[in-house]
Amino acid sequence: MNTNRLRHLFSRALRASLATPLVLAGCGTGSTTLTGYSNVECTPQGVPAIDDLSIQPAQDYVALRQVTSYGGEGPATYETRVSIGEACATATNVSACQTSLAEARSSDGFNDACIQACSKYFLATTRGDEVKTWSTLESLQQLIGTVDTAQDAALLTFAAGYSLSCDTLERGAVKRNKDGSFNVVGTKGFACGEGSDLTQHVVRVSADGKLNEVEDHVLEKGTGSCAVGRRPVGLQGAVAGGCEDALGHYFAQTAHLEAASIHAFLRLREELALHGAEASLQDAALASAVDEVLHTEMTGRLARRFGATPPPPSVSAVPPRPLDAVALDNAVEGCVRETYGALVAHHQALHARDAEVREAMVRIAEDETRHAGLSWDIDRWVRSRLSAPEQESLREAQKRAVALLRAEVALPLDAALVTEAGLPTPEVALALLDTLEQELWA
Repeated sequence: MNTNRLRHLFSRALRASLATPLVLAGCGTGSTTLTGYSNVECTPQGVPAIDDLSIQPAQDYVALRQVTSYGGEGPATYETRVSIGEACATATNVSACQTSLAEARSSDGFNDACIQACSKYFLATTRGDEVKTWSTLESLQQLIGTVDTAQDAALLTFAAGYSLSCDTLERGAVKRNKDGSFNVVGTKGFACGEGSDLTQHVVRVSADGKLNEVEDHVLEKGTGSCAVGRRPVGLQGAVAGGCEDALGHYFAQTAHLEAASIHAFLRLREELALHGAEASLQDAALASAVDEVLHTEMTGRLARRFGATPPPPSVSAVPPRPLDAVALDNAVEGCVRETYGALVAHHQALHARDAEVREAMVRIAEDETRHAGLSWDIDRWVRSRLSAPEQESLREAQKRAVALLRAEVALPLDAALVTEAGLPTPEVALALLDTLEQELWA
């Protein structure tokens, strides 16, 4: 589901209770002038396109591969994100060439990032019988040689560690300059937590492949906090100990569930891969796990401020589930509970009297809206692969989940949770649920 559609739906649901204008995004401090820039060309998998690279001498085959690891838990995975050409097309020993290509690995990698999960990239190429990997910015500069195309410039900028958005110009754009060089717009960092910034950088890529930053602007400044999440199968119950304060208890439980959501999204990514889901869904699940790491840290800080210690989640090992079980879990945890949780986060961002809570929920609300959108995207993908009885089971499970949610939100709340944390009163919560039920769950 388009995330903007959810934002508009949430805006309508909240409008009746708004005392101030609805703001669903953080504020930045500036951006470069984007006249003459175009979007970075990307593949459907969300990585820079490579079909117009000016590689000389030409290669038979070029593949952009991603290496993913999880902090030492299990072996790293190698996935080809995009490829062009025919592998080993001019090899004299095709079988040996294909074996070497399949086994091509690299201990190095470019655009490497580590937040809970670690990822990095490299190129693998074949030319004749030669199979090679290119895993550093310097090696890519050697491979590409003269920078002739926008894709050359974008890939080198990506390899230098900049994030390149595929659809938002201020976070991913490219233009050719009159002297033949290119300017590439990318970002570094994130806005989550005091002292953090999401920064836009304008990088000039010369014809000989040298990179030079010519501008930088803070797009979004992090605030004091960065919590409503998807529960993983196998989650054991826990309560916040040593704190009778309602706010402390609430944020400790929230931090506990945010930490559990990390497990949920990592498992979701594995199961999506197992059942052949498109790479964009797998990537979005992994990105959601990274968001939840930040949410855990920020809600844990709020819990400790109010005198509580968040209990760490305990998640039992469960074998990979069949597709219908994954679909059922997503329909309940994602399309119902996570979607409602995202709406509540927006309510808190608008109504919490405590400034630190309010600032935290601005960031969390935006992230959770993307997570909810992912849930609906998975739901659309999976329903076409289920039988009619299985689809009916999803509808019935969703109805039961909505009924249970109605019973939960109808319970009275401590006054501090309404005033300081911005949670909706039972009356408002039921009205919010009515809107979602009419638009999404009918």
